[in-house]
Amino acid sequence: MKQPNDVFNDLQQKMGEFFQNSPAKDVEKNMKAMPAQGFSKLDLVTREEFDTQTQVLVRTRARLEELEKRVAQLEQKLAGGVESQD
Repeated sequence: MKQPNDVFNDLQQKMGEFFQNSPAKDVEKNMKAMPAQGFSKLDLVTREEFDTQTQVLVRTRARLEELEKRVAQLEQKLAGGVESQD
């Protein structure tokens, strides 16, 4: 007659074999691979590239604002000079 521990050990062994031969591992691997394949098809950038481009954009905007101010000043000077000639 089997002891209770033997029954549990047999059950544990059979469950282990079942899970080893189970397609669950393959399904899990495939489920993890699917998003990776989807992301590889998209035009994504790394966080570092995004942060770098954000910094470039901030500097470009600041430079654009400076140039807009200079153009406005030059337009005022030009308009002032045209009016004084009349």
